[in-house]
Amino acid sequence: MKMKTWLNIVILLILIAYSIFSLSPIILAVINSGKTQGEILSNILSLPTNFQISNYITAFEKIKFLRSFFNTLLVVVIGCGGIVFFSSIAGYKLARVKTKLSNFYYSLFVFSMLIPFHSIMISLVRIARVTNLQGSLVGLGIIYIGLGVPMAIFLYTGFIRSIPIELDEAARIDGCSDLRLFFSIIFPQLKPITVTIIITNALWMWNDFLLPLLMLPNSKNYTILLSTNMLFGQYGNNDWPAILSVLIMAMLPAVVFYMILQKSILKGISEGALKQ
Repeated sequence: MKMKTWLNIVILLILIAYSIFSLSPIILAVINSGKTQGEILSNILSLPTNFQISNYITAFEKIKFLRSFFNTLLVVVIGCGGIVFFSSIAGYKLARVKTKLSNFYYSLFVFSMLIPFHSIMISLVRIARVTNLQGSLVGLGIIYIGLGVPMAIFLYTGFIRSIPIELDEAARIDGCSDLRLFFSIIFPQLKPITVTIIITNALWMWNDFLLPLLMLPNSKNYTILLSTNMLFGQYGNNDWPAILSVLIMAMLPAVVFYMILQKSILKGISEGALKQ
């Protein structure tokens, strides 16, 4: 019993040390966001003499944070909404219709997940320019839909296969149309995997830098991370207090989102994993 107790203590200490190590970049960012430029350059590990709230105000004004925030939010809403809508319907059909053609389409979506983004980056930019998607927040959201659909279809298809097909048959006997069957009976049962898909894709879009950089040449449409990039000066002349303040402000919405939906997130991930 004593050996087991000591083992538990050792494991607890290791987990605490690992947590501190994992959170250390965030802790350092919060501490240094309240310093002056000179204090950061002299010693990044020291505490600020006076926490500079003005750094956050300056950063807020410099990057026009509210505009950047709503630009990012618009892209995330369009991207996640489109991914859930199209992927859930496609996943339902691929799970229920078992033909050689449906198997081919399913394999096509799965194999497309293996293609690195950098290999299609140039072609994607050219297509976006021709179709007038480049420079538009709606266009960026549509591109995210195309990039996120394959993984979501893969997850939805596996989840729907665990739902008894007898539900479909009973609904059709009662005269239920395909669309009503899906949205009234099937889709409500997809809540766990839908939550998982929304979380993973929302975090991906919120934290993405490369695709917005390629698609948004106009600074008025910049997302939060693109706006933060404007604070980096030439020849290493970077405004570190403002940069760190913006990064903390950009992180806060995701933290608040997790805290509010913590139970749904954990339930969605656990149930979604069990039914795969």
